[in-house]
Amino acid sequence: QVQLVESGGGLVQPGGSLRLSCAASGFPFRLSYMTWVRQAPRKGLEWVSGITFDGIPSYEDSVKGRFTISRDNAKNMLYLEMKSLKPDDTAVYYCVKGSWGDPTSQGTQVTVSS
Repeated sequence: QVQLVESGGGLVQPGGSLRLSCAASGFPFRLSYMTWVRQAPRKGLEWVSGITFDGIPSYEDSVKGRFTISRDNAKNMLYLEMKSLKPDDTAVYYCVKGSWGDPTSQGTQVTVSS
C-alpha cells in the first residue's frame, strides 16, 4: 500500500525558505517518478515539480530558479527546497507517486505572509 507522509511546512515571510520532506513506503520508491503538487485556497491542484528515478528534475515555470527537488533513494525520501518564497506559493503541498494524480496523503501547509 502506497504511503506518503509530508512534513516541513509552516509560516514564513516573503523571501523566506522552507524545506519540505516526503517519506515514502509501500512501493518501489527507487524506481518511481515522484512529483510535488500543491493546492492553494479556492484553486485547483497544480503540478509543481517532478523528478525521475535517477534524479532528473522538472519544474513549473513559476518556481524555476527558486525551488529544488531532490530525492534520497536509500532513505525513500523526497524533498523540495523552496527559496525566495512568495505569497502566491501559499498552498497545501503534497507528494505524489508518478507524474500526476490526486493526493492520497495529508500534505503539509505552506503559508507565505508578512
